[in-house]
Amino acid sequence: MELVSEAIVFAVQAHDGMRRKKSDAPYILHPMEAAVIVGTMTDDQNLIAAAALHDVVEDADIAIEEIEEKFGTRVRELVASETEDKRADLPPAATWRIRKEETLQILADTDDIGVLMVWLGDKLANMRSIYRDFKVEGHAMWQKFNQKEVSEQAWYYRSIVRLTERLSHTSAWLEYKTLTELVFGEGV
Repeated sequence: MELVSEAIVFAVQAHDGMRRKKSDAPYILHPMEAAVIVGTMTDDQNLIAAAALHDVVEDADIAIEEIEEKFGTRVRELVASETEDKRADLPPAATWRIRKEETLQILADTDDIGVLMVWLGDKLANMRSIYRDFKVEGHAMWQKFNQKEVSEQAWYYRSIVRLTERLSHTSAWLEYKTLTELVFGEGV
């Protein structure tokens, strides 16, 4: 089986029975959408596989070492770049800002275009969902999130636009920027 197929099977098993926050949709749809988005920017199997696996460590309690063992060092590095330290001993709302600052620093520090692509795949999939909810609920939708302040959410998503700008030649980045502007207004 090729790497991407193996990653998809692994992700399906890891996320089995999980549902997306704020909806009843099967969780696996999100990493599959992220993988498809990455596939619009590259045919690098490692990057597409990492996009499919990007949440298994953070949300499905899979050890990062298992990712390396099954999929190699490159995929492990990419998945690790997407994995937040959730600080399970503290309430998510209390750690939201520091977690986002830490993850944005990864984007700011990287020279690895693959890291940017996997990140953009994940965040565009998220932004599509946010935009759909925004069209129905407006900014009231943020009340379902750990971070309820629109200004904080705008800071985070606009920062990603800026930090992934090296991908501005891709339709994925253009879509992400457009959706960010539609949800938070101009000024990205």
